[in-house]
Amino acid sequence: MSINLTKSSSISLEKIAPSLQNIHVGLGWDAEDSAGNEIDCDVSLFMIDENNKIPQDGFFVFYNNLKSADGSVVHQGDNRTGEGDGDDEEIHVDLSLVHPDIVQMMFIVTIHDADTNNQNFGMVENAFIRILNKENNEELCRYNLSNEFNDVDSVQIARLYKYDNQWHFEALADGYSGGLGALLGIYN
Repeated sequence: MSINLTKSSSISLEKIAPSLQNIHVGLGWDAEDSAGNEIDCDVSLFMIDENNKIPQDGFFVFYNNLKSADGSVVHQGDNRTGEGDGDDEEIHVDLSLVHPDIVQMMFIVTIHDADTNNQNFGMVENAFIRILNKENNEELCRYNLSNEFNDVDSVQIARLYKYDNQWHFEALADGYSGGLGALLGIYN
């Protein structure tokens, strides 16, 4: 049974799926601007250490770096349209391989060329992030993003974080302007 999360709520993945090791993180959306142009949303993952920083380039996973330095995270590639039902972009995480210095993983969704195309997240509908147990494809939790982001081109949608030696998942929905570069500036 999947748990629906609300903004700022979190759950222990260990409690809902003991011995969970391999997860599938799926993100989806429907996006089109008022002129009928497609909106290219991109998913990135920042692997963060205890100093709240990305320790090296290999811990920034996105469409141009599909695998983390420790091999624990594998991005499944870029979907430029968000067309169709289900997950538009996917990231697989093997929790047993995560480098011990990594204490959290931030899931970021940005709009590619948002400034050039005059696009924002107010134009994105039905956005969600969900966690599945990769062993049995059971959906463990889901967070549906509301349409309240008219002035932003990037959303820190959720995070995985370690607390008391267990992985937790938290719904965030923090909006930013300035694209991926603005968020990288926070964690570099």
